[in-house]
Amino acid sequence: MDTLRTPDDRFVDLPDFPFGPHYVEVPSGDGGALRVHYLDEGDPAAPTVLLMHGEPSWCFLYRHMIPVLVDAGLRCVAPDLVGFGRSDKPVERTDYTYARHVAWMQAFLDATALDDASLVCQDWGGLIGLRLVAANPQRFARVVAANTFLPTGDAKATDAFFAWRDFSQNVPTFPAGAIVNAGSTTDLSPAVIAAYDAPFPDEAMKAGARQFPTLVPTTPDDPESAANRAAWEVLERYERPFLCAFSDQDPITAGSDRVLRQRIPGSADQPHAVIEGGGHFLQEDRGPELARVVADFVEAT
Repeated sequence: MDTLRTPDDRFVDLPDFPFGPHYVEVPSGDGGALRVHYLDEGDPAAPTVLLMHGEPSWCFLYRHMIPVLVDAGLRCVAPDLVGFGRSDKPVERTDYTYARHVAWMQAFLDATALDDASLVCQDWGGLIGLRLVAANPQRFARVVAANTFLPTGDAKATDAFFAWRDFSQNVPTFPAGAIVNAGSTTDLSPAVIAAYDAPFPDEAMKAGARQFPTLVPTTPDDPESAANRAAWEVLERYERPFLCAFSDQDPITAGSDRVLRQRIPGSADQPHAVIEGGGHFLQEDRGPELARVVADFVEAT
């Protein structure tokens, strides 16, 4: 598997991002290894919150949440998915599959020995993270799902998703920063948009970002539909605390919180939150508010 690595100078002096890098290696799936980057902030002995980003962002997305969570006495671990941020980037689009993304993050859990963690997952962070919960229910103390879902292809995806998928495959230059800006209700500054572009100095490094939208199961016979159905069988028995914290202005995942709440027993009687004024990237729009919801949930459960 041929890989690329974004030069370190692309990550210098990013706005509101004083965090130092950490790295582990995980098996690539073809006999090699991939370097995965992550943030690790707060007391190492404190309860851990695993913050998982989605498409086409990276751990920079959580920069406004981490200080709030650390001040609340929590440790924050925020990995960059393979193909994103400072993590290695396989060159070929066919190197990226849903199953491989799950396996890479399972290896990350094992390499960092995360246990009894609280998962906070948004977008693809949930498509991958909820599979991890199903595979390792004993390793997660609780879950906060934010603007995400676990599709099997048995129900039709939203028109907004199909429009996004078509755009992602046909736009000549994949504009990661502009995509995050368009998915936020906040008008992001040029410096913040540039920070989302920082991991991708050229199109050759965007294979993972290009491929992600095609990996969402939208038909019942998708290669990962059966695996997601099996994950749902576990989640439908998952009784540990499960909270939905969705924003009110996300056309991509609108209504998915109802499905999660109906099907996952741990969601019963939880203080589910609707984050007003947030778009798809609610960490950008209402990051401190979402962080307080997470901190309160951890303290209460």
